[in-house]
Amino acid sequence: MLDLLRIVLWAQRSSKSDPEKNFVYLTISVPDVPASNIKLDLKPEGLTFEGRSDSLKRSYHLELSFYDKIDPDHSKINHTSRNVEMRLRKQDLKEEYWPRLLKEAKKLQFLKTDFDKWVDEDEQNEVPEEDMSQFGGMGGMPGMDT
Repeated sequence: MLDLLRIVLWAQRSSKSDPEKNFVYLTISVPDVPASNIKLDLKPEGLTFEGRSDSLKRSYHLELSFYDKIDPDHSKINHTSRNVEMRLRKQDLKEEYWPRLLKEAKKLQFLKTDFDKWVDEDEQNEVPEEDMSQFGGMGGMPGMDT
């Protein structure tokens, strides 16, 4: 059974001078999908995700075209028992936030703002640095194509 993803959360930060502070958080909710059953193809323009939960007998598929380009080589991915969490570095250094995650201005029911990570554009420099130690590099998960 192929399932559409129920929830994809996102938030962002931006900086015109520091690449480390210029990124998009993306969380794909896929319960009980082991890393061995995930294929993630991350490209500058977007991503393709496929995952399979043997216990739930479900397969997931997602394709996203980003509003602007990201840098896959400097992006980070962390897999948990419930989610695939990504910190995608934006390619271009800009002070302004992207107006939306996707290239096309359409509303997708499964795509939601991650209010736990969201910070308003004018307040982002006041937020303390986050602990990113749980994020591995791109090579940290099997099946990752860049």
